[in-house]
Amino acid sequence: MTQDKSPAKAVPRQRAIIDRRALGGSIADLATQEKDARGAVLSALRAALEDGRTELTRRLEEKPSSGHEITAGHAFLIDQLVRVIHDYVTTHLHPHPNPTTAERLALMAVGGYGRAEMAPHSDVDIAFLTPTRHAPWCEQAIEAMLYLMWDLGLKVGHSSRTPEDVVRMAKEDLTIRTALLEGRYLWGDRALYEEVRARFFADVVSGSEKQFVSEKLAERDERHKKMGDSRYVVEPNVKEGKGGLRDLQTLYWIGKYIHRARDAAELVDAGLLTAQEYRSFRRAESFLLAVRCHLHTIAGRAEDRLTFDLQKSVADRMNFADRPGKSAVERFMQMYFLQVKRVGSLTGVFLAQLDEQFARKRARRGLLAGFKPKPRSLKGFRVLGGRIAAPSDTWFQKDPVRLIEIFALAEAEGLEIDPRTMRQAGRDASLIKDDVRKDKRANALFLDLLCGRNDPETALRWMNEAGVFGRFVPDFGRVNAQMQFNMYHHYTVDEHTIRAIGFLSKIERGELADDHPRATKQIHKLQSRRIAYVAALLHDIAKGRGGDHSELGAEVAEELCPRFGLDEAETELVSWLVLRHLLMSDTAFKRDLSDPKTVEDFVAEVRSLERLRQLAILTSVDIRAVGPGTWNSWKGQLLGELYDLSHERLRLGHTRNYRAERVAAQRAEVAALLGDQADLMERDGRMLGDAYWIAEPADIIARNVVQYYAARESGDDLSIHCEYDAERGATLVTVIAADHPGLFTRIAGGIHLAGGNIIDARIHTTRNGWAIDNFLVQDPVGQPFNEPRQMERIKTSIRDAIANRGELVPKLAARPLPRARAKAFDIKPRVQFDNEASSRFTVIEVAARDRSALLNRLGRALFEAQVMIHSAHITHYGESAADTFYVTDLMGQKITDALRLGSIATALEEAASDERQAELEGV
Repeated sequence: MTQDKSPAKAVPRQRAIIDRRALGGSIADLATQEKDARGAVLSALRAALEDGRTELTRRLEEKPSSGHEITAGHAFLIDQLVRVIHDYVTTHLHPHPNPTTAERLALMAVGGYGRAEMAPHSDVDIAFLTPTRHAPWCEQAIEAMLYLMWDLGLKVGHSSRTPEDVVRMAKEDLTIRTALLEGRYLWGDRALYEEVRARFFADVVSGSEKQFVSEKLAERDERHKKMGDSRYVVEPNVKEGKGGLRDLQTLYWIGKYIHRARDAAELVDAGLLTAQEYRSFRRAESFLLAVRCHLHTIAGRAEDRLTFDLQKSVADRMNFADRPGKSAVERFMQMYFLQVKRVGSLTGVFLAQLDEQFARKRARRGLLAGFKPKPRSLKGFRVLGGRIAAPSDTWFQKDPVRLIEIFALAEAEGLEIDPRTMRQAGRDASLIKDDVRKDKRANALFLDLLCGRNDPETALRWMNEAGVFGRFVPDFGRVNAQMQFNMYHHYTVDEHTIRAIGFLSKIERGELADDHPRATKQIHKLQSRRIAYVAALLHDIAKGRGGDHSELGAEVAEELCPRFGLDEAETELVSWLVLRHLLMSDTAFKRDLSDPKTVEDFVAEVRSLERLRQLAILTSVDIRAVGPGTWNSWKGQLLGELYDLSHERLRLGHTRNYRAERVAAQRAEVAALLGDQADLMERDGRMLGDAYWIAEPADIIARNVVQYYAARESGDDLSIHCEYDAERGATLVTVIAADHPGLFTRIAGGIHLAGGNIIDARIHTTRNGWAIDNFLVQDPVGQPFNEPRQMERIKTSIRDAIANRGELVPKLAARPLPRARAKAFDIKPRVQFDNEASSRFTVIEVAARDRSALLNRLGRALFEAQVMIHSAHITHYGESAADTFYVTDLMGQKITDALRLGSIATALEEAASDERQAELEGV
């Protein structure tokens, strides 16, 4: 328990926040002048609380980074109010001039309040200490104090404990033990507080140090898993997230438990941090505390998650400004991530020092006292217990290339790096200058590390944590902690890049064969595996520079590859991969792969099997490294289909028209799937043109043929079939109905009303006027619908929409957006036309903010513009969506007239605009 750690010491101009003596005097006067003064007393207390908070808010605006001062100020404000409440209750409401030894009461602040770190809406955690249980006067006084605090709107976490209770419960519960560890005398019987404090350390803490450390670290690890297990998630939790305030507090708790440190400064005296590291500790803590205070102030409640909408507000309040290529919010978040990165480094050093202290204690006891295992030497480094360490404090200063070598050796030998050596590397990283960057040996070591066969991801992450990575590759240093302000990317650019390299290594080791079968096979056919790793490193290297990051990155690659030791051909291919690293995903997700022109254009750009293999592998790891759940079987299938079609074209060495052969092969495969029902092919298959047989996979055609036959036999004008498709990671929804204008729009609206997101749509019309429309549908979080009641809801919703039961547009507008946080982003609708991408169709791509029923609204705009939709391809990128339509005019021709295209663009932009959404919501 902290002794005499009063927040008042850190708070300037205290009486401007609250004048306890004046407030106490006023309340005493009210209590003596009025018979029932409680209401007046409460009003005086409430005014003092509001005035104090107003003053602290003003100070936060004046000094937006003063986390320590503001949190201490809020603790000071609550301290004074609680003391006034205590005095009022014990003097006027429940006076007891001659208490017995059992009728004593002490107030102890615990938890964050005990640590004197309170954000504006933090809980007020108080332990009421009494000598014995069931003391009536104590119970009355405690109850009266709590009611006053509750009436003030304070969120009070409270307990009533005897010294025996404190000892017993602290032994049983880690959370209670931690809260009591923060215990601070607040008011009341000082001797009782001191008794509890002495017994806590003597009976609970003493002898349980190792157990506490072990349990606390296990608790931390579990918390990290719940929060995403990365410091670099783009919507971090300031308090509970990895590298956040709770991690700093964990260090303090451990140091306090073992060394009885009263505050973080004493961790230096205990040998757990250097003076410089302590200053870093304080800077990071102050910044994070300030961010938390701003979050509470903006939200008007306890809010610890830095969501996208709040990030902009906090950045503005903390006076971050836009810079070329980097917005204010990106600069703020980069500062945030640099701080949590520092917390991670401090944690490693702290725990290493602690481990060594425990080891020294063990070495002084037992049969092996005095025995020290002998380290082995590896290229001059010391290796002991699976850790590699620098042999002296000047080791890196004598040869800075060793700063690269230690990470390469750690990866090659499967070793950890001693945290004290990590501390040393961080200190000496500034020794890496141009001469080291140009050093052939240093670059060869770095390339060995990057292309390591064991675990390059972990070694590169250590290198980044130490600050060596950004020094050796300054272009990478520029994206260090660089946030990507969108809902698509889950991590900072450096973390995304390191994860991509990690996935590449896992694919090469065969660990992701189920999800990436082609990449797992093709990676061993690459002419140069190091091209793959360097391309993964550089594909996003130029983000945040204010231009096209692919074009700028290609230029960076041309400079860096020769430095790393790649030859001219390798450099050229890496540069092309960086320039075109989005080509394959854009083609697979936004274009119709059944259109021969799509594959022809893609192959014309790729040109060789080696380029195709390299691009396919890079595309896979890039998507996978975006974040959990971003890669799915549907994306894998689309990319696989594009790969297979392109591989066949490139292998043949020429382009030939094999439309008839493809249709024949497809018919044969469908007949095999239909088995005994193959005769349906002759009856109903003739109703469908060649475009249908090329566009749809054989298994879907087989289902369509059976459904079409059943609908004709039963005389149904409308047939809807829903089926969970595990292979595609989606639900297949097939609608067969008499074709009419606007049918697609109504089907899409019905699916949206049922809560479905359409990820792909293919629209076909038979020769006798029936529409066969296939949709792949997922729920708002990217999972398929696979429960019967969900599928029945989709069917009912489609039937109602087609039958025009109820107004579709108002219902769709009223449906809440599954990604409400998308409103934090300013996204202007953008419409592009491409009459070269297809031989038969005009391709329209609409990029806009993702919102409820966007596809329905765009489809309606095209219907009203007398445009026929033949297929639609929908891609989501977090807060934004890219919807691609293959269309013709009513005569089945491409749309080429400039005026007509202009009017279509205007209609689509209006349909996708925020103004239109607001108008619809008001319907």
